[in-house]
This record gives sequence, C-alpha cells and structure tokens, in this order.
Amino acid sequence: MKKIIVPVDFSEHSEYALHVAAQFAKKYNAEVLVLHMLEMSDIMLTASDGLQYEKAAYFFKLSEQKFEAFLEKDYLKGLKVTPIIKHFKVFSEVNDVARKNDADLIVMGSHGSSGVKEFFIGSNTERVVRNADIPVLVVKNRIVDINFETVVFACDFSEESIKPYINAIKMFEKMNSKVYMVYVNLPNERFKTSLEIEKSVVNFFTKADKNLDRMSEVHYVSDYTVEEGVINFALKVGADIIAIPTHGKKGLAHFLEGSIGEDVANHAKFPVITFKI
Repeated sequence: MKKIIVPVDFSEHSEYALHVAAQFAKKYNAEVLVLHMLEMSDIMLTASDGLQYEKAAYFFKLSEQKFEAFLEKDYLKGLKVTPIIKHFKVFSEVNDVARKNDADLIVMGSHGSSGVKEFFIGSNTERVVRNADIPVLVVKNRIVDINFETVVFACDFSEESIKPYINAIKMFEKMNSKVYMVYVNLPNERFKTSLEIEKSVVNFFTKADKNLDRMSEVHYVSDYTVEEGVINFALKVGADIIAIPTHGKKGLAHFLEGSIGEDVANHAKFPVITFKI
C-alpha cells in the first residue's frame, strides 16, 4: 500500500477518514493524497466576465486556505501528504485520480447510521464506490486502531466473487487478520440446502486458490435479509470491519441485490470496505 486517497469536504467525518488514512500511511510508509472537489460550474470557469472569474479565483483560494488549516493535524506530521483540488464534484474523477497516481485504497467518511442513506445512496460515497477500481473503506467514527483483527467477508460463493475475495485476502493477510466468510441463507425462493451451499463453496475455493482448508473459515447463517445476517454474524464474532464485493457501475453484487450493501453500511456500526468484482 503506497498511496491512499482521501476525498474530503472539511467535515468532521472526512477528518475521521483522514485519521484512518494517516494510520495506514504510517504502517505502510504510504503517501496520502487528500482530494477536495469544488462545486464550480462550467460557466463560472469559462466565462469571460471578469466578476465570474474573480468569484472562481476567490473560491479556489478559499479552498486552499481551508486545506492548509484542515491538514494542520499532529497525526499527519512526518507523513507525505499531497493536497489536490478539483474544480467539479464529478465523483468518477476520484477513480481517475486513483488511476493517475496508481493508488491502492480510497478512504471516505460517512455521517453514521442516521445519515448514511443520504450520504451513501445516490450521493458521494455511493458514486465513489460505483466508479472505483480499488477498495473503498467507509468509516463513520474515529477509529483509534486500524489493526482489524477480525474481518467478516460477505460472500455468495459465485465465480464473480473470486476476484474480490482474492484481493480482500491479500490485504487482510498482510494485516494478520482473522477472516470469517459468511453466507446468508434466506427463506422462500432463495433458500438453499446445506449440500447446495457446500457444493458452491467447494467450487469457489477450487477455482479461486485451490485452498480447501479455507472452508473451515466459512459460516452459513440463516436470516430474513442478507444485511441482518451479515451484521448479526459480525456482532456475534466481534468483527472490526465488514468486507463486501461490489459490481461498481453495475451496482452491488447480485448476492447483495437492491440496497443490501447500502443497508449493511447504513445499519452496521463497523467500518465497511468494498472490493470491486
């Protein structure tokens, strides 16, 4: 992990994300790219009118001043921190910045359980997640220690979940984390027998890394919704973080149909990290 991107709006929650990114940076000797996006229109930036140009210059200068004050944090001392200002709030640009800088992780803050729906769905974090090719870590509170000892990875054991599984295992093995893989069995038409699930699991690990020993880390739980099953299991094992595979622009993995992924992020008190399918 050499470069970490933190989109910020100078709020308390974006500071939570910055603090987490700083911890990763110290642990892996990484650079932190702090990204702020202005809400400037094309008209303001391209208008020949002198007043419009002065307004644009004023807001840009104001952001620079906010950046300078925002980055005056003791936990950033000794770290390589690069501020980046973009003119537009086009959140696909976060992934463009990630590609350009060969970044490894995006860390974003959200407004907690009361406001995640507004913040996550159809808004900033959701847009970043859908466009990001790299993992996105969503945090709601100040995290004192990023040693995520216990991880719950939600999986349907489909072949398309192999890529995010491999990426997640690589990341968490470096952190010496214990990874629990959980499948949530639902009633009615989505119910599967134990034998059907076990066949899927064997096929999954055979094609993923031929490590059938990991089957001992797989847990099947029954619940009325996937999000309830994942969260309840995470609470049971005392998880530090929940990992979820995503389809990016296509939406969340079909295992996490509809708003399940957002519901997990909305109701879970844990940090949530997404891995692109």
